[in-house]
Amino acid sequence: MTKTRRRALLITGGALVYALLVGAAGVAGASTRSATPMPAPATASPSATATPTIEPRAVPAAPVGAARLRTCSVAGAASDGRLAEFQAMVVNASTGEVLYDRGGYQPSRTASVLKVLTSAAALSVLGPDYRLATTVVRGAEPGQVVLIGGGDPTLSRTPSGDESAYDGAPHLDDLAAQVRAAWNADPQTAGTPITSLVLDSSYFSGDTWEPSWNRKELYDGYMPEITALMVDGDRDNAYNNTSARSEDPVGRAGDAFASALGGGVAVSRGVAPQGAPQLGRVESQPVSTLVYQTLIVSDNTIAEALARVTAIQAGAGNSFGSLQQGITAGLAAYGLDTSQLRIADGSGLSPNNAVPPSYLTSLFIKVNNREGNLWAVFDGLPVSGRAGSLSYSDRFSGASSRADGAVHAKTGWIDDGYTLSGIVYAADGTPLTFAIYALGDVSDSAKQAIDALTAAFWDCGNNLSNL
Repeated sequence: MTKTRRRALLITGGALVYALLVGAAGVAGASTRSATPMPAPATASPSATATPTIEPRAVPAAPVGAARLRTCSVAGAASDGRLAEFQAMVVNASTGEVLYDRGGYQPSRTASVLKVLTSAAALSVLGPDYRLATTVVRGAEPGQVVLIGGGDPTLSRTPSGDESAYDGAPHLDDLAAQVRAAWNADPQTAGTPITSLVLDSSYFSGDTWEPSWNRKELYDGYMPEITALMVDGDRDNAYNNTSARSEDPVGRAGDAFASALGGGVAVSRGVAPQGAPQLGRVESQPVSTLVYQTLIVSDNTIAEALARVTAIQAGAGNSFGSLQQGITAGLAAYGLDTSQLRIADGSGLSPNNAVPPSYLTSLFIKVNNREGNLWAVFDGLPVSGRAGSLSYSDRFSGASSRADGAVHAKTGWIDDGYTLSGIVYAADGTPLTFAIYALGDVSDSAKQAIDALTAAFWDCGNNLSNL
């Protein structure tokens, strides 16, 4: 190759390299300058490629917080064979967190724990200051008066100033004195004797004995016939909480009032004439006190009276059949789901009642917070080792006594079940609401097994494991 041609090729190659270097420098310079948007073309080029659709990237959900590892187990106490068909639930009352659950959402018979629902419904519908009244009016015949029962089972035949089983109860002798004074003050009746007494118990209707109840409860002294007119809960012994009852509460009350009027009075049954002048009136203690009296020692009679009057005032009716509607109507005010509740009576004696433990733990959170008028329920609860049916010698004894004073709860017992539900103020300061059912083939020793498990809940507090 000639020198001239070799020089020409070198020049041409150098020029090409220079051009490439300049182009690269231009590109690099463009990438370091502030970007200035170029105007979009008025129309897309026919040869332009369509921009691909980019799906938005999925955003991961917020990470789930780590659950607390709770290590305090009550498995040993919960496996006690005396608990038989065992159900339970425990809830942290401050947070609402379920800490322990064994069949807690299954409705089952509650025994006397049902009195908590009856009391809560009565406080909602009637209010804490409502009183049950017994009145006397003039009858349709000359010399006649009518004694009208208003559902107060505490009305007493004992002398005024002499306390019966129900502290602060109204007395028949007071009512009779009012009647005699009004009778003698009226020119139409003054100077004439009272010769006839009519007993009006029509405020309640239907069966006086719930069909599922065991009749021995009457003879053993735990339950009377449920009538709107009775005295001393129809006890043979007006001073004893447990005392046999009669077959005719209305008749017993009528005989006692006839005697208080001075005797020589014919007694019959009937209904008071409309608009008859009132001659006397006595009233029970307020509902808040009646709630205390029914909860603290588990009084069946007051519970049934409260249930029936609550149903009447709720517009549900005045028989046992009205209690489902009446009690649930009262409970609706607390904002809890009542659809699983089955209410056969007001005392819990019927095996046909059904309440899930979860309902009780939720209601007791409200009791613990004294919502509405539920302070009266809290005040009436037995207390372990201190008050009411949890202070008896067979409750929270032995090792379970370590929880004395810490358990505020309602006891329950029927032939095929023992129950306990309420509030535990645990050793670590956590308020727990709980419900324990021991159902089926149980004996009296189930109470001790329930207490031992409750004391174990007290031990664990918020560290209670569900394992």
